[in-house]
Amino acid sequence: MKRFEGFMKGVNLGGWLSQCVSYEKEHFDTFITEEDIRQIAGWGLDHVRVPVDYDIIETEDGACKEEGYAYITNCIRWCETHGLHMVLDLHKTYGYTFDPLDHGELEEFFSNDKQQERFIKLWKEIAGRYGSHSNTVAFELLNEIVSPSVADAWNDIANRTIAAIREIAKDSYVIYGGVCYNSVTSVKQLAKPYDDKVVYNFHFYEPLAFTHQKAYWVEGMTPDFEIGYPDAKEIYVEKSKLLKQDLAGALNEFSLERVDRKFMEAMMASAVESSEKNDAYLYCGEYGVIDQAPLPDTLRWFEDIHAVFEKYGIGRSCWNYKQKDFGLTDAHYQEIQADLIKNL
Repeated sequence: MKRFEGFMKGVNLGGWLSQCVSYEKEHFDTFITEEDIRQIAGWGLDHVRVPVDYDIIETEDGACKEEGYAYITNCIRWCETHGLHMVLDLHKTYGYTFDPLDHGELEEFFSNDKQQERFIKLWKEIAGRYGSHSNTVAFELLNEIVSPSVADAWNDIANRTIAAIREIAKDSYVIYGGVCYNSVTSVKQLAKPYDDKVVYNFHFYEPLAFTHQKAYWVEGMTPDFEIGYPDAKEIYVEKSKLLKQDLAGALNEFSLERVDRKFMEAMMASAVESSEKNDAYLYCGEYGVIDQAPLPDTLRWFEDIHAVFEKYGIGRSCWNYKQKDFGLTDAHYQEIQADLIKNL
């Protein structure tokens, strides 16, 4: 499988220009600075993934917000200074959000021509600004498509958007993933790559019962929910009955008796096969464990997923650098932080 060189080991900067706790200038000026980029480079990583919500860079009527673009431009400059690459991820677009806390419409965008035209126009704007940085910046079209019913429509939108980007930025890598929250098992539904610089993307929070235990935003999850890793599959199946089943993961798709490294390999197998068949790069844009999970189990999970990524040569970016309930630099992880970083 092709290696996505320059994007093999990274971390997300979620919460800075997306899903912001504050929209004040002080937040944008201080949440991520050049010193953070310097630190990430010092960890031995090769890139950052920068989620950006549309309303940071455009108004509700679609006009450009230069103050928002300035933060992206600064981050690119910092990355180039410190030898990092960058994934520019459009985390939310006008008319669509994956976030259950936003209570957004999950399917309208995929049949709404005006919203799609605006989406493509936004990407042409981004390509015009940053296409010249193709040696540093990759473009990720949209974060986490939820509804499985829009898989074909999304493939069509993605290819039309890539075609529009290619009118301006011919050499930039373009990343996109599948449905069911960018599930690894949906990679096989992605269309044949538009060209040789398209990257298949997935997110990996499996098993969700472990990585999101006690998460207040997960439907069915309770504040006292606890589960370890690794453990017997039957325990995971039983505990996952509490969750909304489209969030429970793919536990029943595999005949393995334990949820462990072999389970991770089995889950990623179809994505690896699809990327090899279509000669596409494969990238995991998000993976991680909530700061409510037991530390020894968290470290074992990271060791296992790191081993699988290395076995298949999959590029990846951990969620998250700071805060957002997954922050590697937060106090919760300090006891195991050095070992976590070695397993990114």
